[in-house]
Amino acid sequence: MLTMISISIIFIILSNIMMFLSMILSKKSFIDREKSSPFECGFDPKSSARIPFSLHFFLITVIFLIFDVEIALIFPLISTFMFVNMIIWTKISYFFMLILILGLYHEWNQNMLKWTN
Repeated sequence: MLTMISISIIFIILSNIMMFLSMILSKKSFIDREKSSPFECGFDPKSSARIPFSLHFFLITVIFLIFDVEIALIFPLISTFMFVNMIIWTKISYFFMLILILGLYHEWNQNMLKWTN
């Protein structure tokens, strides 16, 4: 029990020494303050938080996330090709691809894929 306490004290002392040395040896300047300030989506955190946000940028992000998740669902479909009945696998994969293509067609008709309005 005594050795556990002594090892814990040694680790605490060593970690405090290392933190103190890093604070002393690090170079602080005004540029480092900019780097350490929070950064969120290109907005200055010290100004108003009610700056208009591009809805088109948001829609492109949502479309990317949807297709990213769908690609993650395609990988197990490919890996089960050898273990499932060929007819059932073909029907499932065609249905899944049909849903993807219909979603892409809908986004195309809504002009979500155009960067300029």
